[in-house]
Amino acid sequence: MKIQRLKLEASVPAVAMGDIAFLLLIFLFILARTNDTSHIRWKPATAPTVKSASVAVAEVAIDADHKLFLNGRIIGVASLGTELTRLLEDRPAGQRAVHFKVDLRTPAQYFEPAIEAISSAGGELVHILEEEKAAP
Repeated sequence: MKIQRLKLEASVPAVAMGDIAFLLLIFLFILARTNDTSHIRWKPATAPTVKSASVAVAEVAIDADHKLFLNGRIIGVASLGTELTRLLEDRPAGQRAVHFKVDLRTPAQYFEPAIEAISSAGGELVHILEEEKAAP
């Protein structure tokens, strides 16, 4: 006597798909905010004409209180060069752009060491400026 086997169908539960998609969106949102620099208070210098900036490997900023930031984290001038070297080490020339944001009222004693650190690390400095607005 032969016993008939039950054939079970395996299906993906459609209800769980929405939950998975929602969790992935939350994960990607958190991941995208790791280099958030919106908390840095700075007023950019202006220029009559500006070009759009290239994609940067790193972002160095000096805020209105003369604090130095690398990718949104406070960092000291002494460790800026080594951190940038680590970030830029495997990148060829032309792909080593570092965005440099400096508050308009920052004295040279604060931004010159940062420029030197970017240069010594082999970074291609891109100074972020704002275009001058025409008077109404």
